[in-house]
Amino acid sequence: MGQFPRGWSLLRLNNPISQQFRHQLQDGGIIVALKTLTVIAVIVAFYFQDMRILFGDALNDESTSYILVIPIIFAYLLFRKRKMLRATISIENSNRSMINTVQITAVGVLVCTLAILLYWQSAYTFTPLEYQILTMPIFVTGLILILFNLQTLRQTVFPILFLAFLTPPPSELLYSFGSTLSVISSEASAAIANVFGINATVSYESTSPIIHLVRQGNISMDFAVDIACSGIYSLMGFLIFAVFVAYIVRDKPWKKIMILILGLPLIYLLNILRITTILLIGYQWGEQLALDVFHMLGGWMLIFIGTLFLLVTSEKLLRAQIFPKQGREHIEFRKIGDSSTIRFHKADVLKIVAILLSVMLLASAQAPVFAITKGPMQPIIQTSTGEEGNTEILPNMAGYSLSFLYRDTGFEEKAKQDASLVYLYTPDDQSWQTVWVAVEVAQSTSSLHHWEYCLVDWATERGLEPGVTQLELKDVQILANPPMVARYFGFQHHSDNQTQLVLYWYETSTFTINNVTQQEHVKISLIAYPQRPEDIQKIETQLQPMAEAIANYWQPLKTLSFISAAIAQLGIPLVIILIGLIVALVAFNLFELAKRANENKNIYQKLSKSNQQLVDAIHEAERTSIATLENIRQNYEKIACNHLSKSELQEQIIGLQQIGIIGDRIINNLDNPIHAWTLQTRFGLGKR
Repeated sequence: MGQFPRGWSLLRLNNPISQQFRHQLQDGGIIVALKTLTVIAVIVAFYFQDMRILFGDALNDESTSYILVIPIIFAYLLFRKRKMLRATISIENSNRSMINTVQITAVGVLVCTLAILLYWQSAYTFTPLEYQILTMPIFVTGLILILFNLQTLRQTVFPILFLAFLTPPPSELLYSFGSTLSVISSEASAAIANVFGINATVSYESTSPIIHLVRQGNISMDFAVDIACSGIYSLMGFLIFAVFVAYIVRDKPWKKIMILILGLPLIYLLNILRITTILLIGYQWGEQLALDVFHMLGGWMLIFIGTLFLLVTSEKLLRAQIFPKQGREHIEFRKIGDSSTIRFHKADVLKIVAILLSVMLLASAQAPVFAITKGPMQPIIQTSTGEEGNTEILPNMAGYSLSFLYRDTGFEEKAKQDASLVYLYTPDDQSWQTVWVAVEVAQSTSSLHHWEYCLVDWATERGLEPGVTQLELKDVQILANPPMVARYFGFQHHSDNQTQLVLYWYETSTFTINNVTQQEHVKISLIAYPQRPEDIQKIETQLQPMAEAIANYWQPLKTLSFISAAIAQLGIPLVIILIGLIVALVAFNLFELAKRANENKNIYQKLSKSNQQLVDAIHEAERTSIATLENIRQNYEKIACNHLSKSELQEQIIGLQQIGIIGDRIINNLDNPIHAWTLQTRFGLGKR
């Protein structure tokens, strides 16, 4: 890297650009803040219902609790980039090309539109939340291109990609990976316990691996290593911090990769050590103390210890520079990005107003993540015999008698649900199937598991034979506006060859439970038992009208407008068209750059010898280090054998910039901005 004079500042020079910057608006900081607040307000407004569900689940569910720290890390990443962001905004404002600005804005508008279409299209899926959150990085990218510029986007790529961690992992993947880890953790911990002379064995008779210990006096003790104990939750949270640590380390890329490679097995080894410690404590002092230690050494404690250990290991073993010493090569040009260099254009006002109006319209038109319904207020009522389910939460249907069967309090406690109620629709016509209805109510969507995972995937992931054979798995739409998608799952039990068909879906509704009224998530399952597997298709025609009747009975509170629904239905063709337009615009811009480079080749031939030598000096500075003013001056003196003062050199460079043969850019030097010059050509220049 080239050497930079200590304390030198581009804007301290007496040159036209410096004078222009000094006479621009003095409220540049307010301008940047206004644009930034616009981006934040738009993101919050558009994704409010998604984030409400997301963070509500994170507060109530250990598997996604790591999501709570992502906004904090994201804010720090932007704070860390603050100097670079101010610099990229200011330098782009000082040399705005109308054509480039229009092209970049157009791409930004198309990218935002693409994100909106993908968001609406996800409403027609069975698990819309995951897909909708994934559109957030795309949407943010478009907003930055509209309100800021391409250089600003380059500096925010990592923080934007980091937002993808907000997407909750698919429950199937979470439980699949967690099941595998629970088996490995159990076997490893039992093996280590045996080394210490403890008789420990592992069995898989239950839904989770169980470690059996035999204490003195032939007293047996069992420890179930379920998903929560497997380390998958700690691993998910630690992955966030490992990526964060790898990014903030100021060192070579290979060291960053090594930090990630070391980090993931590290947290898993810590989890095995935790389980082994609990086994040893339980063996020596009993089960109660072991459980107390288990809760004390929870997931966040493991994440904290693992992150601290990873930082120490990175610094000692890899000699990674987490907080490197500042030397001459790290000196920044401190005035780059000063708020006085940022101009507020009329187009910026129009953009902000247009964006705010657009998001207001979109927020009023978009469908909820899970259909929000008026629903029944009280699913559980008091009777002379005690509490029981309220039959008024389900509609009376012609040809059926509705009755409440039971409340499964054991399942409520195990699944962390507020209510698990089972009802029965008995048909008047004996040729029809009796239909059971399970209504599960919980504060977190993670407490409402998918049927197919519980019965098929869990055993398959452990290398065991499932207790059922899957016969049917497909999604169907039971409500058009707002869109509501349900899932058919048909299977046959191995034990008695009984066939079962389930049609289930998710909603969000208002309930009063234990005298508290609040919005909660609901899973409704219609269950039938065909006599033969061949009868599944026939039973589907019976269940779907019942599902549609229940969905309508719960009175959806918000529907899509006609235009929104039509656009969502045409989502895939429109997405393809938008992607084609974005690719075409980018290709056109690259073509324009190539064309301009060829034109600059002819311009170069017409320059004076002094200017040609200066262009050669810039080219050489770019090739060997960074084309700062000082590096250009040193190369120019070697090529031209002539001395120029910095002010004279600056004046000549500005002249070349005005004719378009060179441009300027901001280079990231450990998150400190360095102002540099760059050639706008693609050809060899001058003698070497």
